Amino acid sequence: MYIHKEGFKTIIIVAFGLALLNALSFLFLSDAVPYLSIIFLILSFIFLIFIISFFRIPIRTLTISDHEIICPADGKVVVIEEMIDQEYFLDKRIQVSIFMSPANVHVNRIPVTGEVKYKQYHKGKYLVAWHPKSSTENERCSAVIENNKGSILVKQIAGALAKRICNYVEKGSNVKQGEELGFIKFGSRVDVLLPLNAEIKVQINEKVLGGVTVLASW
Repeated sequence: MYIHKEGFKTIIIVAFGLALLNALSFLFLSDAVPYLSIIFLILSFIFLIFIISFFRIPIRTLTISDHEIICPADGKVVVIEEMIDQEYFLDKRIQVSIFMSPANVHVNRIPVTGEVKYKQYHKGKYLVAWHPKSSTENERCSAVIENNKGSILVKQIAGALAKRICNYVEKGSNVKQGEELGFIKFGSRVDVLLPLNAEIKVQINEKVLGGVTVLASW
């Protein structure tokens, strides 16, 4: 396991802030109420470990297959349904949505090898990630990847806690399955829009691993 680059600044700021608060606590409270300073120190350590865990990247054997579409994120499958895409395809697609809790790994991975045909960042709201309108009204970043099998759209969506979406791909670039697509700080949701002929391999409420679990085949 290692720590993702997006976490270095946050972890340093949190660690410095907690160290300062604990120093003040021991300076002004330790004589009067020593147990309170000790409790605050323990809680600070737990909180710091929790923050570090947000940015952990476990070492995994990634799934690589030209005939399969791989889950872009860790989390739980919360939506599998047909819908009309109003952003890029303008036709019917199968939407599969993965909810990322604060406890999940937050790096997002590229589901298929291909060329990035479209990338667009959208400003928006910060509705909770499971809200039905979060896919179209929340802050989000969409990318379309195309190869000889077809095209998919991957949408990183901010939520009530997630206030920063990082996306590393660029329009016109060639990307490989399993590479980093981006990072959503403190979890949220990732939608994948698939062609109607894709064979879905996951189920509602199934827990999936980004870069490992097969989402669909084509």
